[in-house]
Amino acid sequence: MHKRLNSEAETIEFANEMSARLKPGDVVAISGDLGAGKSVLARAMMRALGVSDTALPSPTYTIIQEYEGRGCRVAHMDWYRLSDESELGAIGVREYFMPPWICLIEWPERAYGLLSGSTIHLNLQCIEGAPEARMLEANDRIWT
Repeated sequence: MHKRLNSEAETIEFANEMSARLKPGDVVAISGDLGAGKSVLARAMMRALGVSDTALPSPTYTIIQEYEGRGCRVAHMDWYRLSDESELGAIGVREYFMPPWICLIEWPERAYGLLSGSTIHLNLQCIEGAPEARMLEANDRIWT
């Protein structure tokens, strides 16, 4: 699936739609260049999942932030600073890939080997000449 998101408001609308389809045990891998909107999308998804924390900081330095959602727990991960998969194995990251967790991962390409075939992949790309717009590509798993 490809979808053009013309503004941050449309990104939030997409996050709301998608989050309504998620269930505990789902893993969402969010890829894209720096500044493509991965964190905007992840925060909007967390809000849609019922996370009420006021601040939703990027987990760039902590790697994992845990939150309480509505009927689930949400793990927001940022793998940008990792050099390889072994760093994640050591902290037990796979425990977050099953209920009661819904896991949102930024920079999943740092450790694709840890992800299962059921992972929902989203990719955001900036659109040249349209500074607010993004092109979203998603695998079809979430829409079936």
